[in-house]
Amino acid sequence: MSAKTDKLLSILKLQPVVPVLVIDDAATAVPLARALVAGGLKAIEITLRTQAALEAIRAVAAEVEGAVAGAGTILNAAQFEQSVEAGSQFIVSPGTTQELIDVANDHEVPLLPGAATASEVMGLREEGYQIMKFFPAEQAGGAAYLKSLSSPLAGTLFCPTGGISLGNARDYLSLPNVVCVGGSWVAPKELVAKGDWAGITKLAAEAYALKG
Repeated sequence: MSAKTDKLLSILKLQPVVPVLVIDDAATAVPLARALVAGGLKAIEITLRTQAALEAIRAVAAEVEGAVAGAGTILNAAQFEQSVEAGSQFIVSPGTTQELIDVANDHEVPLLPGAATASEVMGLREEGYQIMKFFPAEQAGGAAYLKSLSSPLAGTLFCPTGGISLGNARDYLSLPNVVCVGGSWVAPKELVAKGDWAGITKLAAEAYALKG
């Protein structure tokens, strides 16, 4: 597990914010990813919430220099396999099942499993996981809750996602057990619909500046 942990950590440390994208039209995937990379956000999570998602992952992985394509909202082994085949370099799940843990054990592509309670975190630690997605972050207790886990569950790192924006991202990023956050605000649907790639690059650059 340590090699995969190192691989995942190297991806998540590329930037303070991982864009969480819901792509309805695969044709927008490449220019959108290029705009995000231009703003400094290289690791990109494309969620499997639409019919276009796998095609979008495939296009970004093949065509966008500098991008690290990942797949999100992975709920079962079949989606895990499909995402790896499409070129995903990391897999993100909102929660965890034994099925996901088993399929992840069969692949070199790292899994960022979801957890929202101390018991879920402890269960994943027993499986060898050191980095987890804290989801849904704001609804599950926010930065204050996550801070309270840092001492009793020392050694575990989180990527909080859910309800995070430019306004509250620093609350999470300042915590010792947070490696990065996930957010959709860097690629608003209205800018994608207009093809305002310069606007998205500007939002990405603002998010990347949180690194400091």
